[in-house]
Amino acid sequence: MRALVVLLLVLNLGFFAWSRGWLDRITGVPAQGSSEAHRLQRQEHPERIEILDAATTAALTQQTCLELGPLDGDAPLAAAQAALRASNLVTGEWLTRTAEQPGSFVVATIRLDNAEFRARKEATYKQLKLDTEPLTGLPAEQPALVLGRFATEAQAHAELASLDKRGLKGLRVLQVRAPSRQHYLVLREADGITASKLRGLKDPALSVGFKTCSPATNSALPPVAAAAASAPLIAGSAASR
Repeated sequence: MRALVVLLLVLNLGFFAWSRGWLDRITGVPAQGSSEAHRLQRQEHPERIEILDAATTAALTQQTCLELGPLDGDAPLAAAQAALRASNLVTGEWLTRTAEQPGSFVVATIRLDNAEFRARKEATYKQLKLDTEPLTGLPAEQPALVLGRFATEAQAHAELASLDKRGLKGLRVLQVRAPSRQHYLVLREADGITASKLRGLKDPALSVGFKTCSPATNSALPPVAAAAASAPLIAGSAASR
């Protein structure tokens, strides 16, 4: 009987200590665990909690197609892909849209260092109703006048031959831009939070910035079901901007 009384006393003292929270760390069962006051005490930075309205919530959950580009060449593409992997913001595959950019060739005059000679040339071309513009992008070949721009070297040489038949001398074909490949990294579905974080990345490899997918990108992308089963590469010069 005496042992039972002692046991009940010990149990009551234990319950009293637990109910006051003195044994929380020992038992791992907080006496105030289910109370609102205890939950508020355990909050970290409660001032950061913000109640969002329906419109803001919808904007954050809305799926948006994002693209990064243009990336001129394969090296910038690889650098951007590495930066995105390091960010850990997106776990799925990025689609790659590649557009072939043609070169640019011009029919231009020789260097026109003499101002008087240049004025006579301009007067001649104006009399023949030939449009001209200053040559840019090739400092070593300037000053000079451009009489036409062409996508291929063959087209430029054909125009040069035509002008030569008309008695126009001192002309040449120059390449002002080499053919290149432009890449766009495409994320088909990004929610508002992910899109905001992606646009906030400061890595130099991503400096071209993220934009909402262009109509060209949307038309080039396969349906979602087909994209899931295909390789993440979409190529085509028709998709270039």
